[in-house]
Amino acid sequence: MLSSNKKIVIPGEKALEALAEIEFILVSLRKIGTYYIDRPVEDYRRATTDFIDDFKVTQRLAKVRRIICEHVDSTLGEDDMGDVERHVKNLAYWKPEQ
Repeated sequence: MLSSNKKIVIPGEKALEALAEIEFILVSLRKIGTYYIDRPVEDYRRATTDFIDDFKVTQRLAKVRRIICEHVDSTLGEDDMGDVERHVKNLAYWKPEQ
């Protein structure tokens, strides 16, 4: 990790903006889960999918990532990767069942 990335400073307003997006998503998903706890799983899945689509959750998460990443030094290391790329390179992303 670059020494410049050991401490990342995000302006308060931007940090609060990111936190508001995360809070909205987490609380909404918890409310959906609580509401559908005793209801058919198909209804829960539909509500969750509709929430993700209707409230543009992927765009909101991309916004949070952008807010964080714009304050990270993206200088490439000897491995030709930046710190963020290196840190996430081994994540197990979703893929269709085989």
